[in-house]
Amino acid sequence: MAIVKPFKAIRPSKEEAAIIAALPYDVYSRKEAYEKVKEQPNSFLAIDRPETQFAEDADMYSTAVYNKAAQMLEQWISEGRFVQDESDFYYLYELTMDGRSQTGIVACASIDDYLNSVIKKHENTREEKEQDRIRHVDTCSAQTGPIFLAYRADATISGVVEKTKSRRPIYDFTAEDGISHRCWIIDDMMSKMLITDAFSKMDSIYIADGHHRAASAVKVGLKQREENPGFTGNEEFNYFLSVLFPDEELKIYDYNRVVKDLNGLAPEELLEELDSVVEIVETSEAPIRPEAKGQWSMLLEGTWYLCQVRPEVDVDDPVDGLDVSLLQNLILEPLLGIQDPKTDKRIDFVGGIRGLEELERRCNEDCAVAFAMYPTSIGELFDVADAGLLMPPKSTWFEPKLRSGLFIHKI
Repeated sequence: MAIVKPFKAIRPSKEEAAIIAALPYDVYSRKEAYEKVKEQPNSFLAIDRPETQFAEDADMYSTAVYNKAAQMLEQWISEGRFVQDESDFYYLYELTMDGRSQTGIVACASIDDYLNSVIKKHENTREEKEQDRIRHVDTCSAQTGPIFLAYRADATISGVVEKTKSRRPIYDFTAEDGISHRCWIIDDMMSKMLITDAFSKMDSIYIADGHHRAASAVKVGLKQREENPGFTGNEEFNYFLSVLFPDEELKIYDYNRVVKDLNGLAPEELLEELDSVVEIVETSEAPIRPEAKGQWSMLLEGTWYLCQVRPEVDVDDPVDGLDVSLLQNLILEPLLGIQDPKTDKRIDFVGGIRGLEELERRCNEDCAVAFAMYPTSIGELFDVADAGLLMPPKSTWFEPKLRSGLFIHKI
């Protein structure tokens, strides 16, 4: 059963919230992070990416860099830019994008639930990516970026959310990208008890986004346990900062593929080979977006082709049945020679939020063919995780992204 608990958040003053709130550290390249912090020095990105406080050729993984993050966090707290609540609360975090809203419970989840697979993952993590956040969390003694979790919608939690949102929010602002952010405190004892009890009855919670942040937080917690052999399990390092959203409010965007060359095939040869596994149901010079599972659209030499997997291709496995897997196993590997999409330099991935125009741009610039995917569903994500399996790389793209700096969990 899932253990979810309230906590004493460190959070921005009302006046500073819109200025401090920042996109996650890992959506920026190093160059982009420097440019963003130069433009907005009071953004939380300055703490999340503390190398931006050093010369651009400095070692971004030096001890001095992580110490700078801790020093800046303490300084911003001492200056009153952040406050810490005196009691344990749950919080609500609502994001609205293009008229669609999703509201999550800001809370702390258990590292033991992660270790025991109550909190389920659908992606592998890479050690080198974990090490950066492990050092950041450990040096700052704080988790600064929330993990995006999903749960099957629950009527009790929905009732608490509805009741809480009838009150005035503690934060209410629209960021420069047009996404609106509103937050509330859940401070009454009954509501807190209802939330805790509702999650305790769930046998599964799912990582939607933030696998590396979750793995890093867990490893810091285990390190702290080793350093504190008399730990009771109630210490804050036994938990990690999360925002938990009901599945019915979430939207997964497509994660599209572009390939640099045709693996020695002429365009007409590729089309001929495709005929054995897909039916081309539509062609157009204008972009075509797939509208159902089992479809993808392909851009080849300025023409869009809507492809439908033939009915005789019937796969029951929850991973192999994903559209991204079907594309990989039917087209990318056997025809285009993409053996391992995680390491092959001939393939690149384009988040659906960038639109099909980005695929056209890439094909005009440095790629020979592009594939626009039908989005993976949240149900498919749950099925893969429930089976204890892992999705192929770049299977899901969640929007909108949670902001860092709005809620910090001190450990």
